[in-house]
Amino acid sequence: MAQKILLAEDEDVLRMLVVDSLEDEGYLIDEACDGNEALRFVIDNDYDLILMDYMMPGMSGLEVIKEIRKMADKEQVPIMMLSAKSQKTDQELVLQEGADYFMAKPFSPLALIERIEEILREEK
Repeated sequence: MAQKILLAEDEDVLRMLVVDSLEDEGYLIDEACDGNEALRFVIDNDYDLILMDYMMPGMSGLEVIKEIRKMADKEQVPIMMLSAKSQKTDQELVLQEGADYFMAKPFSPLALIERIEEILREEK
């Protein structure tokens, strides 16, 4: 069965690029364009991985992660934060607040796919 990923990203072009790349690899993708929509998707679905943009309208990625980590049935889902805020202090904050992984923007689709495959292997 195909693995299911939520991509929460407010930049349309980047979201389309990532979705196309991941679907080409056989993943099932749900797309959210803001934090509130991302949280609704997480409440209503189960995911193998969540890719979360840091800065989004509505709720920030960090706020969404905090809410996800409060849900008993969702607290174990791996979350990778995608962010242009890539200073060491930003990365540490993201990991402290509940993200499991961090990937700095800009990134190549190939690098993202390789990282996702690595994470999903680790999580099995």
